[in-house]
Amino acid sequence: MPTYQWLLVCLGNPGKDYEDTRHNIGFMAADRLSSREGTRFSKLRYRALTGEIAVKGQRVLVLKPQTYMNLSGESVKLAGGFYKIPPERVLVISDDVALPLGKLRIRAGGSAGGHNGLKNIIAHLGTDQFPRIRVGVGAPAHPEHEMIDWVIGHFTSQEKKTVEEAVDRAVDAALCLMSQGVQEAQNRYN
Repeated sequence: MPTYQWLLVCLGNPGKDYEDTRHNIGFMAADRLSSREGTRFSKLRYRALTGEIAVKGQRVLVLKPQTYMNLSGESVKLAGGFYKIPPERVLVISDDVALPLGKLRIRAGGSAGGHNGLKNIIAHLGTDQFPRIRVGVGAPAHPEHEMIDWVIGHFTSQEKKTVEEAVDRAVDAALCLMSQGVQEAQNRYN
């Protein structure tokens, strides 16, 4: 049985309908990481598509949970529990409507900030003390816009370049965090 030093959880919703939506920025990061590292997300286990990478000699299990966003914690608990990965080594990449489009925020822990995927992970891990990289997807311009419609909405053609750059930076930040720690990643990418 392989031993992993990190669990990298990239949040999104499964299925074609959700591809390239704001809520799937974590899946976009996983796909970018896959193309860079030459890994594939082919095994369906722990209710997630899984892949593996190495970061400075550390083995990392990468998850794309195949539950819907609000049940992401199920996948995290199954994989983390099986490999006995402590919460401080569970790194989550997710979208954040409270941040401007393309901005990153890296934290060692903290509240879910209204994000249902993070809420569910906190509930399943029993702690909010796990690192996360939040990628800004902006908020709806009009307050009457339903938040669910916003987060499962697609990026405009004008937003796509900013999103692509943010996804690249999120992957760089994740690799930095796992190899050099939260503080270094915050200094470089926040």
